[in-house]
Amino acid sequence: MATEQSVLRRLPSVDEVLRRLAARPELAGMPRVRLTAAVRQVLDDERRRLAGGAAAPAAVDVVADRAVERLVRAGRFSLRAVINATGVVLHTNLGRALLSPLALERLGAVGPAYSNLELDVATNERGSRYSHVDAVLRRLTGAEAALVVNNNAAAVLLALETVAHGREVVVSRGELIEIGGEFRIPDIMLRSGARLREVGTTNRTHLRDYEQAIGPDTALLLKVHTSNYRVVGFTADVSSRDLAELGRARGVPVMEDLGSGCLVDLRAHGFPHEPTVQEVVASGVDLVSFSGDKLLGGPQAGIVVGRAALVARLQKNPWNRALRIDKLTLGALEATLDAYDAGTAHETVPTLRMLTETPQVVRRRARQVLRAVPAAARERLRAEIVTDASEVGGGALPTVKLPTAAIALGASDAEARRLDAALRSGEPAVVGRIVTGRLLLDCRTVLPSQVRSLATAVARAATPP
Repeated sequence: MATEQSVLRRLPSVDEVLRRLAARPELAGMPRVRLTAAVRQVLDDERRRLAGGAAAPAAVDVVADRAVERLVRAGRFSLRAVINATGVVLHTNLGRALLSPLALERLGAVGPAYSNLELDVATNERGSRYSHVDAVLRRLTGAEAALVVNNNAAAVLLALETVAHGREVVVSRGELIEIGGEFRIPDIMLRSGARLREVGTTNRTHLRDYEQAIGPDTALLLKVHTSNYRVVGFTADVSSRDLAELGRARGVPVMEDLGSGCLVDLRAHGFPHEPTVQEVVASGVDLVSFSGDKLLGGPQAGIVVGRAALVARLQKNPWNRALRIDKLTLGALEATLDAYDAGTAHETVPTLRMLTETPQVVRRRARQVLRAVPAAARERLRAEIVTDASEVGGGALPTVKLPTAAIALGASDAEARRLDAALRSGEPAVVGRIVTGRLLLDCRTVLPSQVRSLATAVARAATPP
């Protein structure tokens, strides 16, 4: 026991290691508490090594080097940029839509300065934060009014609580969707205080089903666009226009949750028809909700457009304050909407650019990456460009497969897994996908500015540690 204790006493102290780290330039600005925690973790590892039978403790410089390695690998901040080589354009786990250059410019303008968020500078009176996007949303969608909250689930919750608390909401059984994270429409409805009234069947719902369900306690007819799945075969549903006409005839408001919320017709690029917000508003639906960070290609937000009287009720609901968005989201959203207003969205909004980019352009980027990897590393990894299919992701356009070009690495399951782990642990982390024993790096979602970084990461992963 005395021998073991004497060995442990020869370990460097935390303060001794911290003094060595003070001279390391790669740790400049790192908070001392982070440095201390890393040193203690390395020393704990060393104690376990000695308890396992190691003869001598690591020297102070070795401990310092290990702490530096740990800190550099973790990075100063937990939330940081990665290279998305999965091919999933709206990858929820990787942050969904990328912001446009103009949106980033607006963040830089309103973030470090005071702003007219809720001030009418012309009159010096209190204004509305929604005024910064209300006019452009009305112009783009054709709706009478608009409101923005922090995400689409919040928009649905706010609408249901406002219009139908304590009363019935009629929904097709085939539209009781579940979105990511196990959030379900029935659960959101329950929290809103509304009561669910299911009609129809899983695959077929008719207008008469809604007609027969309407009673004195009916507050809302809700249509939910199945943006994250499709039911095919022997199916039937009710159009937005027919449901809106029924609602007007019976004096019941109609709401449609579009989910992904598209403002442009993508059929010219080979996509199947996806109802646009403008189409649904024109059909006569009273309230339409959709996301800001899916097909719209902006920041996370939930947008509600529709009849002015109903939107005003939502805005006055106390829940709206709990769900409202901040100045940074408003700035990025206004810039994104401006691109649609100016007709430049396809060129400047990254989501639309990636979705509509041709396979030839993607293949050209894949060749750029591969050419930047040293020949020896390419040979060792058996690297080659293959044809594959990307996905839209984010619960949007679930049946769409985008022809793409990917760099295939490795020649076995074990090698693919090793490369995958090595690339994910690098800086920047690279996230790909393993398919039939090979690691695929899909270049549809690799940004042009990331070509050199991806090539460097691939070359580094070619040599096992």
